[in-house]
Amino acid sequence: MKLQNIAAKRLAPVFRRSAPPVRLNNTSNAAGRVSSRQLSTTSSRSTDGVFRGLTDTRLPTPWIEAFRLQQEGQKMEFAEAHNHKRDLTPKKMSDSYHRVVLPLGRDPWLSDTYINSSGHIRLGTVFMDLDALSGIIVYKHTGTGVTTVTAAVDRIELAHSLTEICDLEYSGMVTYAAGGSSAEITCKVARARGEGEPSKPEDLLLTCTFTMVALDPITRKPTHIPRLICETPEEEAIFQAGAAKSLAQREERKTSLLEVEPDDEESALIHRIWLRQLEYHDPNRPLRQPANVVAMSRTTLSTAAIMQPQYRNRHQTMIFGGYHIKQTFELAFCCAASFAHARPTFVSADPCTFRNPVPVGSVLYLTATVSYTDPPVLELDDDKNTNSSTDGPPLTRVHVRVDSKVREMEHGTARVTGQFHYTFTVPKDVRVLPHTYEEYMRYIDARRRVLAGAASQPPASTKNEGVNLTE
Repeated sequence: MKLQNIAAKRLAPVFRRSAPPVRLNNTSNAAGRVSSRQLSTTSSRSTDGVFRGLTDTRLPTPWIEAFRLQQEGQKMEFAEAHNHKRDLTPKKMSDSYHRVVLPLGRDPWLSDTYINSSGHIRLGTVFMDLDALSGIIVYKHTGTGVTTVTAAVDRIELAHSLTEICDLEYSGMVTYAAGGSSAEITCKVARARGEGEPSKPEDLLLTCTFTMVALDPITRKPTHIPRLICETPEEEAIFQAGAAKSLAQREERKTSLLEVEPDDEESALIHRIWLRQLEYHDPNRPLRQPANVVAMSRTTLSTAAIMQPQYRNRHQTMIFGGYHIKQTFELAFCCAASFAHARPTFVSADPCTFRNPVPVGSVLYLTATVSYTDPPVLELDDDKNTNSSTDGPPLTRVHVRVDSKVREMEHGTARVTGQFHYTFTVPKDVRVLPHTYEEYMRYIDARRRVLAGAASQPPASTKNEGVNLTE
């Protein structure tokens, strides 16, 4: 009997990690030996890694049923689209508000999927949760009869570092919807306080916004959703900020390197870096390329993975956008770590746009490259370390770009699914050096992004505080 009890105690935590219900039934004979054991478990998780509390009221469909309908040429959303009448009545911000508490501090087994190897919160998993949260929020705004997809993610920055494992509060609501097909959802992650205990400014971990687009389930074309009405001056200010951001993004696309050439300052910078390369390899010059200067081509990391149905969204045949974000973030982390031979610390994620969906069964290719370092390579001086401090090791900001594309299993034409840009700090003095024209354009684009984000982030500290909110 003692052996039976010990086995049951050891097995129970293992099966508690799956979604309930779980049953462990043992019977023993008179000699105390286990004569039979019956184990059964049923998982209700529709997307791997997402907190089970982030589900909406719509019933999920097992993949085997969705696959059968797909083989028969039927659309999953057809019945939903035709059995519900669309309601385009304007909605209030509060109508879409949603709040979920992630009990990491109270549930050690749940924290297993949220904690990294250094004992801190795994940000990639949090980003995946936030995409699921935005899907719930936008559905409360649009109502039934539409298919909603993640179109873009705005800049993500850490407001405060979180160095302990505690319950987290996810919250958000629709903050901008002008009556077209898109809506902006603002999400927050904060330390969860006890019932009735007021929150504090330092409780806020991060804020980010998602742009969701509503599609007609049958035609897959954009369709109108209810516009947002504001009830207070504060809500009006939030709405106008969303409108200004939308306009700024359209203007920014007009000035990208795909549309206009580098300006005079950037062209002069490219020329100076090229001259520095020549000097490194000129036998008549004493200057040689330092060991901490790495060619951009040597920083690349690539992955390829089959997109399995366990990572699908609720529309069944496409991969969940949050999973896509998580994969790019963790590859960027590995790229920065491989480049610096040190553990990176996350600083920010730049805005990104999802250009094409990723179907279940396709192959997703990700390529990460260190595109820029701050301080830049031209500030390197062998006689004086410009990035040193007596308080600790030097810190370098490392900007990583991740290119994403997808192919069908038959390896047809590849489609670009998006570009993702992440910035980390590493406790090393290390610089990246472009060589080809394409690498110079990557360098200039990343430099623009870093300069644009400098206003909202304090300059890189020269003191390593040892706080690693990383992978």
